[in-house]
Formats: sequence, structure tokens, C-alpha cells
Amino acid sequence: MLRKPFSMVDVLLFFTVIFAVMIYGLIFVKAPAAIVLLSAGVVTIFIALIRGVSWKKLEQEMFSIMQKILLPALILLAVGMLIGAWMLSGTIPLIISYGLQILTPSTFLISTILICTVTSFLIGTSWGTIGTVGVALMGVSAGLGIPLEYAAAAIVTGTFFGDKLSPLSDSTIIASALTDVDLIEHIKHMLYTTVPGYVISFVIFFFLNNSITNNMDVQNNENISLITSTLGDSFNLNILLLIPPLIVLVLILLKISVLPVFTFGILSACLLAIFFQDSSLQIIGATLMNGYTSTSEVEIVDKMLKQGGLISMFETVMVFFASAVVSAPLKATGILDILVEKITKTMKSAKSMMISVLFVHGGFYSVTGNYSSSFAVMGPILSPLFDKYGVARKNLSRSLEDTGTAFGPGIPWGITAVFITNTLGVTVADYILLSPMIYTGVIFAIIYILTGYGIAYNKPTAIVIDQTNKNM
Repeated sequence: MLRKPFSMVDVLLFFTVIFAVMIYGLIFVKAPAAIVLLSAGVVTIFIALIRGVSWKKLEQEMFSIMQKILLPALILLAVGMLIGAWMLSGTIPLIISYGLQILTPSTFLISTILICTVTSFLIGTSWGTIGTVGVALMGVSAGLGIPLEYAAAAIVTGTFFGDKLSPLSDSTIIASALTDVDLIEHIKHMLYTTVPGYVISFVIFFFLNNSITNNMDVQNNENISLITSTLGDSFNLNILLLIPPLIVLVLILLKISVLPVFTFGILSACLLAIFFQDSSLQIIGATLMNGYTSTSEVEIVDKMLKQGGLISMFETVMVFFASAVVSAPLKATGILDILVEKITKTMKSAKSMMISVLFVHGGFYSVTGNYSSSFAVMGPILSPLFDKYGVARKNLSRSLEDTGTAFGPGIPWGITAVFITNTLGVTVADYILLSPMIYTGVIFAIIYILTGYGIAYNKPTAIVIDQTNKNM
């Protein structure tokens, strides 16, 4: 039994401690994100135990949250094996080779946004797109002499725009399901906050493209020739190597679950590696675990290809589970319920309530860095608030994505950013300013709330709420 009820003082204490531990660990100690999150979780669990919360309750919440993130963690591991298998089979090297022959510096960035947008929309996974097409495009950018941070920013922009608007995306499905909103209505409502950032990104990359000379210098031409010839010497490149991505695309369009789809993508690539690259089962097994490790003795090519494997995803998966350790005491102590209750008592209008929700979920997501747990915890807690104020729940589902899915690449210790940096070989600082879609969703959401544009109300109480808003 609790010694005394928790209060807003405890809310401030918990969040202050968590942020203090994370800032100190990440900035001053420079510890891995998973270790920092675990440290923050251990400290908050210790505080919760001192305040009278039972270990059994903390353990139950921890396992409950971990259960929700198990499937995304397995998908991440599958992505690691998929990258390794597609490297070994020659699938990604073939895409790189084709890309170098087709794309030019003057069109590369815009083309990259469009390619990643379409791919992510069709297969419904940002991780899968970044781990396959994104990796290949980073290789192409290196060959063309385009700054890797430019390429990474374009990949992130296109990938997450397509992912947010895909009816096959797990984050999109989860956000709508946990707020009891129709999936298509949720997607249509997200256009208000998602499209402006996407358009701004297009303008930025248009000017960046213009800053890249249309005429590649001699060194770039030599690099392209060196890369394509080395790939041709290292792999048996032919059109059949595109079978794995085609299988993945077809199965996704048939609405098969992502995990079995990636399994077929891995198995088909392994078969191609045996038939076309003379790979043994021993080599395949080692590649699936450790990634592609063969060397061509050409540094620029080896840097492109040495990626993938289960091990490459371990850090990101550990961040997943570490986030559950942080989330558990916040849920078990009722800290989040106290926060929502405070909003309910102090916010006198729909506008102030919706802005508060943006910051509450954005803050919780910033602490955990995991949209699966933040959606699962905050979605059901916040939904009744929108009903109380007569505001349609699709405003909430959109807010969850604006401060979760889209915001994810900008949180350095979050699972999304850790995955991106590990897979593309860049830092968050390299791409965040060139990918305004990460933060413009929140900016436009606030603008819409204040102006009333793009806000949906429940029909029976729309007139009452509008009148309430006018009195602000």
C-alpha cells in the first residue's frame, strides 16, 4: 500500500529525475542510449519502491509493456537479417549499380524522396524501407559524391511521410486502433499536419539539388566507374536478383503480416546467394548473424556493403526493452493519470486541452523514445479527454503521430533515431535540420488548434465547443 497519495510534486520529481539522468548520461558520459534509459528506469523504480509501490506491480507493468513491443523488436531483428541477406545475394549491390547508372547529382535528392515515399507507402514500414532502399541509396550517394547527410535527410523525409500515410504501417494502425478511430479517417486527418512539412522539405532539397553541379567532375566519374566495376567483379549481377524485393512488395500488397513477409524476403535472398553467388550455408548463417563481411579491397565499396545482420540491430532492440523499464514506474505509480487529471481540472477549453496533450505525449515519448509504449499507454488515457470536450478522437490519433512517429527521428536516444543512425551511418545532427517534417507537424498542429482550422469536432457538441473556444 502507498504511504501517501502521489501528487503533482511527484510528477515533477519523476520527470526531472528521468531527464536529468538521460541528459547527463548522453551528453556528459556519452553512454549508449539503452544503458542511459535503463539507468533512468532503475532510478525511477527505486523512487517508486521507496514511495510504497510494490515490486510485483512494477514487474507486471514492465512485462505488459514489453509484450506490446515484442513484435516490433522481432521485426527489427528481421530487418537486420534482411539487409545481410540482400547484400550477400547481390540484390542491394544490383540496386546500387543501377542507381549509379540512372541517377545524377542534379536529380538525386528529389528522386530519393520520391523513391522512399512510394516504397514506404507500399510496404508500410519505415524500418524496412531504410534498411533496404535507404541503404542502397546511401551507397549511390557516396558514388555520386553527394554529402551523406543530404542523402540521409532525403531518405528520412520520404520514408516517414510514406509510412505515416500508409494503411499498412504498424504505427498508423496502432495510433488509430488505440484511440478507436477509423484508419482511413485517421490517415486523411494527418494530411493537414504532414503535407506542409513534406512540401517544405521538397523546397529545401530543390535548392540543395541546384547547389550540386550538374556536371560531375573527373573524380566522381572515376568513382562511379570504380564502384560499378568492383560490384560487377564481386557479384554475379542480373535482373533475377530483384526477386526478393518483388516478393516483399507483392506479399505486403496482399496484406500479409510484415514478419512472415520479411521471412520470405530473407529466404529468397539466401537461395539467390546459393545459386548466383556460390555462397555456402555456413557463409549465409554467418552473414545473417554478423552482416556482410566480405571485402573487395576497394574502401568505398566495402563501406557501402559491410552492413546488416542480427548483431547490427541489438542496440536498437535493447533500446526497445529499456524504454519499457522507464515506462513501467510511470504507469504503475499512476503518475500519468495524475498528469491527465491535472489537465482536466485546469484546462477550461478544447484548445488548451489539445495543446496540453501535444506536450504531454511529446514529453512522454521523449522520455521513452518508443512510440509502441507511448501510444499504448497514452492513447487510452487521453481519449476520454477528447470525448469530454466534444472533440473528435482523430485529432488525438493525429497528435500521437505528430509527437511520436514523425518526431521519432529527432530523439537521439529513441529507437527510431538509433535505428537510422546505425543503419545509415549518420548522426541525428546530420539530418534533423534538413528534415523539417520531423518537427513541422507539431508546429502546424498548434497553429490549427489556435485557429480552429483542420480541427474536427463531434457533431452533437460542435456548436457548444466552438462557442467555448471563442471565449478564450
